Amino acid sequence: MSLFEIRKIATYTEEIHHDFGPPPAQPARKGAAMAVVTNPYVGRYVADLSPAMDELKALGERLGAILIDHLGGDKTAIEGYGKGAIVGADGEIEHGAMWHIPGGGGMRAAIGAGTSIVPSTKKVGHVGARIDIPLTHIEWSYVGSHYDAIEVGVPDAPRGNELLLILAMATTGRVHERLATGFALEDRGKPGVPA
Repeated sequence: MSLFEIRKIATYTEEIHHDFGPPPAQPARKGAAMAVVTNPYVGRYVADLSPAMDELKALGERLGAILIDHLGGDKTAIEGYGKGAIVGADGEIEHGAMWHIPGGGGMRAAIGAGTSIVPSTKKVGHVGARIDIPLTHIEWSYVGSHYDAIEVGVPDAPRGNELLLILAMATTGRVHERLATGFALEDRGKPGVPA
């Protein structure tokens, strides 16, 4: 029996052709896959939330595969990622934290790559709440061109007894990145550069 009954899966994608600058050779794409699921822990304190981990990792792999398909189907094109959760009002913030390790692990498994930490955020929210999901480079979090975010939500979720679990990906960094913030991927391992 499933701990997390899926009510719906929603996706959101953007194809960015320019942001008041010259069009890139290929449009930048980013998006999110979101699962609205029941929260089995609402209304009570549960000391051990670990039974959720295996089921949530499988959901992470499923959402990751869905999102890769919506971003063109080429998992080698994914350069950025992030994750997040909105907990319905009858839950607690720790219920959103359950998603971070298995969601990130499931997404990495779907991509078949990713060594940097998957940035994350979470909050308790009402029906229709939105959240900004941070994005960073999948191989090294210090790649400044890939510091980005995507705002997402589902109009009828999360209900009080639900969770909205989110994975986000991007095929590039920001479409017109040109600020000296962070490092380039090629800087990794050089003297004086963070590991």
